[in-house]
Amino acid sequence: MRGLYASLLLLFAVSTQAVAQEVDSIPVNIRDMDLKLKKSPLPTLRGNIIFKPVEINPVVISSKVNYWRTSTSIGINFNQASFSNNWTGGGVNSLAVGGLVNYKADYVKDNYSYSSELNLQYGKIKNKDQLQKKTTDRIFWDNKVAFQLSRTWYFYGALTFESQFDNGFSYDTDPFGNERATIISKFMSPGYLTESVGLEYKPVKYFSTRIGLGTAKQTFVLANDEITAAARARDSSAVITDNYGVPVGDTFKNEAAFQITANLDKDIMPNVNLKARYNLFLPYNQINYTSHRLDVTLTAKVNRLINVSITGVGLYDRNITAKIQGSQTLALGFGFVFPR
Repeated sequence: MRGLYASLLLLFAVSTQAVAQEVDSIPVNIRDMDLKLKKSPLPTLRGNIIFKPVEINPVVISSKVNYWRTSTSIGINFNQASFSNNWTGGGVNSLAVGGLVNYKADYVKDNYSYSSELNLQYGKIKNKDQLQKKTTDRIFWDNKVAFQLSRTWYFYGALTFESQFDNGFSYDTDPFGNERATIISKFMSPGYLTESVGLEYKPVKYFSTRIGLGTAKQTFVLANDEITAAARARDSSAVITDNYGVPVGDTFKNEAAFQITANLDKDIMPNVNLKARYNLFLPYNQINYTSHRLDVTLTAKVNRLINVSITGVGLYDRNITAKIQGSQTLALGFGFVFPR
């Protein structure tokens, strides 16, 4: 009996599902029905759409790469002081003017590089009732070609020229108390030309050290006779055998040497730059005449045009004097840098 009820229940479920499927699949004819659809708020385009081809002119992009990077800085410094005739604090009316030009160019392509740096400095000061004097005077031009051997080592060749613009004098007083000047240097007296070949170590962009295994240096004193005659006129008892290492009567001296040159150029803080250059020159034939020179410049920018700079130079060269020479300059002036 129970089996009969189960069979009837199963038959009823199957028939109900079949009827439901038939009802779901009944087609409805809506052709004669009046169905009103809401109007679309979007605009409609009536008519034919015509597609026309558009000509696109190809754009030519210049792929030329500039491997040069150049910069030029110009500085002008002024210093002036004046006092009234009844000023009891002491002082001398004075006017000082100085200028500098620094040009730097770098070329880098693949493993090859070339750099050139030109530094020109000149300044004078005039005190009342005194002769005008130079405060700075230098021509420095350094050129270097390098080939990269590894990440930090380079093989290089360098050519450096150094001299001055104007005559240099030493000052003393004659027996009557008048100031007098004796010429001691001129353009190319002395003048230096240095050729160097060796290895350069450059671990970072702002620091490098050149090791000149093969270095030759030519010292020129073209006005040797004039400088010697001036020194003897001031002191007839003076014994002069050479000027700047060049024997009296000659104008040229050549030396082979070992050289080390270290360069630092780094912004140590915002708007403050530290630039230093150290040079060691060791002649192979006169090791005891090894010379050292250290140039340090600290520049702080006040704004786009005004800057403050402190410059110091330390020099030891027995061809000039057996004592250490030093100079220091503090300047406030105008500076222009191109490009900005």
